[in-house]
Amino acid sequence: MASLSGFIVRSQTGTSSSCENEFSTLSEFMGKGGIGVRDELVVLFDHMQYACKRIAALVASPFNSNLSKQSNFAGGGSGLGRDAPKPLDIVSNEIILSSLKNSGKVAVMASEEDDDPIWINDDGPFVVVTDPLDGSRNIDASIPTGTIFGVYRRLVELDHLPQKEKAVLNSLQSGSKLVAAGYVLYSSATILCTSFGSGTHAFTLDHSTGDFIRTHQDIKIPPRGQIYSVNDARCFDWPKGLRQYIDTVRQGKGRYPKKYSARYICSLVADFHRTLLYGGIAMNPRDHLHLVYEANPLSFLVEQAGGRGSDGKSRILSMQPVKLHQRLPLFLGSLEDMEELESYGDVQQKLNPGYEV
Repeated sequence: MASLSGFIVRSQTGTSSSCENEFSTLSEFMGKGGIGVRDELVVLFDHMQYACKRIAALVASPFNSNLSKQSNFAGGGSGLGRDAPKPLDIVSNEIILSSLKNSGKVAVMASEEDDDPIWINDDGPFVVVTDPLDGSRNIDASIPTGTIFGVYRRLVELDHLPQKEKAVLNSLQSGSKLVAAGYVLYSSATILCTSFGSGTHAFTLDHSTGDFIRTHQDIKIPPRGQIYSVNDARCFDWPKGLRQYIDTVRQGKGRYPKKYSARYICSLVADFHRTLLYGGIAMNPRDHLHLVYEANPLSFLVEQAGGRGSDGKSRILSMQPVKLHQRLPLFLGSLEDMEELESYGDVQQKLNPGYEV
């Protein structure tokens, strides 16, 4: 077997080289990777990756434009205005819920699209929190979208409580208790990036086999990047500290003597994925992103890659959520960039006029 431009080609003799192990599937990696993943979590991920393959096909379908234009789709969730649930969000939510039910391994699912968490199985060992389709309002323009999820252990000490109460409390665990997290990027390639608490790894969907193939093992975010990602058209609403930081680094007058560039897609998963690979900071300084469904899972991933997740003042994973749809500013990135940003102090945008675009 020979490696050719990232692909594996089996020789006519059927022999294989040592390259074979470098291209394991996600299931093989979990089963043989020596990362301490038990069978029950492998089963959960098998169903989760199946759900994300279905969402990838839905997002890429030429028929989704008609679905995305429907306005009478019923859905819950906390979204208002431009963040109100879209039909594709609801369908994606239903796909994930169905897969988690079929896994038999999930007690409760909490979703950005639902007002309340859904109790699934009294015996399920796991709790799943998710943003089923982040950035869906960009689909008509073929801009990348993504799924974000986090996995916790069910709190067995709460089993005696009424179902609704224990569903909420299980979903409000601190990010420090995550046992796994991940995102799936739906773009030119479909990439599942995940961590089980021992490094961050990415797997790319091979459409010819339907497998997620390991393409990025043990990702390490550079300690410093040269890119910041934010909607700087809103800089007039920023606090003084954030304006000073951005002005300083893009002039090359910060701790790193090179001028920074701006790269902003306005799709959280896409902006975060680029930051994870190239370094720098991806941020939204407003109280806009969800602690439970977005900030905790992505902070878990960036920390496992050697970076930091913060609200501009405090470590995300140390925060205790107080409500399911709690929002906050979010800064994710390289450790040295994050330390420099936080040194400016005043980086959280408190002026929040409710942008329409």
